[in-house]
Amino acid sequence: MTADGTLGGYQRVHQRAPAFGGKDGHAYSVSTFVDERPDEGGRYGAALLFILWSEDGERAVGHLETDYLAFGRSSNEALAPVLALTLHQVKGHLDACIDRMGEGRGERGER
Repeated sequence: MTADGTLGGYQRVHQRAPAFGGKDGHAYSVSTFVDERPDEGGRYGAALLFILWSEDGERAVGHLETDYLAFGRSSNEALAPVLALTLHQVKGHLDACIDRMGEGRGERGER
């Protein structure tokens, strides 16, 4: 695998978030989300947050997010497996979020 073949590797090599074309024809970039505080069991959750861009790519117009993909006893521990996802896996999560939107579930903060 190349140095930029994972989400974390891509961010380190290119100093920016990777972008994807969604199966809905829209452009998205991806970021990570980690809980600020642990849950009642002492675990932090980590997920992916996909930013939906306007047709001209000039501004964010919405978002999609995964369910928690990993948990850990610290935010870094929870985030590590998410950053280790391959870009192919990240794209799969984006497409799954888009599918959930088509089924009327999920959140898409379009404006």
